[in-house]
Amino acid sequence: MANQFMPEKEVLKLKQEYPHGTRIVLNHMDDKWAVPPGTRGTVEYVDDAGQIHMKWDNGRTLAIVPQVDSFRKLTKEELLAEQKMAIKVM
Repeated sequence: MANQFMPEKEVLKLKQEYPHGTRIVLNHMDDKWAVPPGTRGTVEYVDDAGQIHMKWDNGRTLAIVPQVDSFRKLTKEELLAEQKMAIKVM
C-alpha cells in the first residue's frame, strides 16, 4: 500500500526524476492486478502521494508505487532500439 505521508521533498524528487514521457520497464509489481514483469510504459505524471502514473504499452494504466514496486528507466540503448523498431514499423 502506498505511503500517504511521503515527504514533499521526496515527491518533488520523484517528479523531477520521472517527468512526463519517461520510459520505464517494470521488474515486479506488488498488486492484486499487477502489470506483468517486463512490461514497458510511459510516465503520465507523479501524483502528490509519490505514485508514478503510467500508460503501459499493453494498454493498462496502473500506477507504480516506488516504495513497493520494482522498476527502472530504460537505458539509452533500449530507447534507441525502440526508436529503430518504430521506424521499421512505419
